[in-house]
Amino acid sequence: MAILLAWLGNADLRAAEAGGPDEQGPILGALKALPFDALHLLSDHSIQKTRAYAQWVGRQSSVPLTSHQAKLTSPTSFEEIFRAAVGVIEEVKRASPFGDLVFHLSPGTPAMAAIWLLLAKTRYPAKLIESSREHGVKEVSIPFELSAEFAPVADKQADEALTRLMMGVPPESPAFTAIVHRCAAMKRTVAMAHRLAVRDVPVLIQGESGTGKELFARAIHQASPRNGKPFVAVNCGAIPQELVDAELFGHEKGAFTGATAARAGYFESADGGTLFLDEIGELPLASQVRLLRVLQEREVTRVGATRAKPIDIRVIAATNRVLPDEIREGRFREDLFHRLAVGVLLLPPLRQREGDLNILIDSMLASINAEAASQPGYKHKKLDVSARNLLIQHSWPGNVRELHNTLLRASIWAVGDKITTQDVAESLAVTVAPKADTILGRPLDQAISLPDIIGDVARHYLERAMAQTHGNKSEAARILGIGSYQTLSNWLQKYGVG
Repeated sequence: MAILLAWLGNADLRAAEAGGPDEQGPILGALKALPFDALHLLSDHSIQKTRAYAQWVGRQSSVPLTSHQAKLTSPTSFEEIFRAAVGVIEEVKRASPFGDLVFHLSPGTPAMAAIWLLLAKTRYPAKLIESSREHGVKEVSIPFELSAEFAPVADKQADEALTRLMMGVPPESPAFTAIVHRCAAMKRTVAMAHRLAVRDVPVLIQGESGTGKELFARAIHQASPRNGKPFVAVNCGAIPQELVDAELFGHEKGAFTGATAARAGYFESADGGTLFLDEIGELPLASQVRLLRVLQEREVTRVGATRAKPIDIRVIAATNRVLPDEIREGRFREDLFHRLAVGVLLLPPLRQREGDLNILIDSMLASINAEAASQPGYKHKKLDVSARNLLIQHSWPGNVRELHNTLLRASIWAVGDKITTQDVAESLAVTVAPKADTILGRPLDQAISLPDIIGDVARHYLERAMAQTHGNKSEAARILGIGSYQTLSNWLQKYGVG
């Protein structure tokens, strides 16, 4: 299924207004010259002009047309053109996940053509066409590779909001320099974390797995007045339930079988400093009751002891669960939630951090190179352009942690000094596949996106097949049951798999 996307240009409008048999314009010329199954028309012209043009094309061609109005402050505003184009592409991909995209470069402004070119060569692999009176309609071949990611420029309103948020913040602490970012969402989150750091209140950090919750917790501690005292990190989900109380609060000798000596718990170990309780949503309810009492009374009683010890700690908790949902399900105490959620940070997932992916890739690869520099025979690694594009096109469900692990694997597997598309594809292919029930057992009480699910499945198996066959397309096509080498190539291009 071939889908044409094009901006409505002045030449097209003039052709419609002239109405002569020889007048076509770039868009109608493409529809008559090449077989398309659908046309998606982007327009920053008035609704009346767009509708009139669509009706004229409908009389000349049987290709189904969908128009999309775009509000641009200027037809040369790259950011607005980018956002409008991406919005339409995503809509088209959801409706037709297996369609082959074609971008028309000729209609519209040079800025619009430039955005089509960048998108086709990076984030959304697509065929490019152009048209002229002299040469008709032809495919455009770009004899070089591109790699780019959109880096948003905050608008005035966002700048003012950030300025208001930052009012009263002390001079920036070096503790936060390890948090690599430039998007507005992360700037706001870092600003809030900076303000919380100087206030001795509990903090609850929420976010998906791999978003950097412990990194934020350590930065808050290092920027706080407690920075010279201990920072103790505890993964609550990794402690056996029968040992949670003893590990957190300590125990006396003989308190239970195996307690051959008295032992301080994590709370006592963090006295004077910060206790980071990661995955706090995993704590059993009985331990939540004891934790609430410790936070309220600021004293801890070891298991088997009769006397409490005063403690002076700051608690930073983190979870990838939605605690209000856990409260409604009876798995988390509401009073403990309110005790912890004095300062609340919500870390955005990597897919929502526009403009951060490239700088994270560069920063992580630099760290990987530095750490491995002393290892025998190690060569400084660089990413080639197509490999970087494959990273940019990935959805990163495991967030920053998945990105780091993928780059580390690719740097190990790369034979020379360059990380190739195959190295990245093989690194992504070993990512743990989601459980079957996440695909087949999703609840339908809320809307789902079936095209997105199908696309994720297709991309997953394409990457695995290409990695397993070391890039042999004929063999990969056989494994996947795809009819031919050419059909597989079309699938690889559609889903951005190298």
